[in-house]
Amino acid sequence: MSIRMLAQELYRLERRVSELEQALAALGSKMSPERSRLELELLQARRDRDHLRTVLKAKKEPPPWVS
Repeated sequence: MSIRMLAQELYRLERRVSELEQALAALGSKMSPERSRLELELLQARRDRDHLRTVLKAKKEPPPWVS
């Protein structure tokens, strides 16, 4: 995947995490099946986002043998 595509996907995941956080905040503290589903989806979206950040950072950095 190119750096550009990684950056676009990272941006999409950032927006998704934000949307899920807002949806959870709107539900408040009441327990419901919807809340459980959103929490699981948010957890996965954060994992994917963090992984993509790491991959993008590694692609942007030059290899250690290049000075």
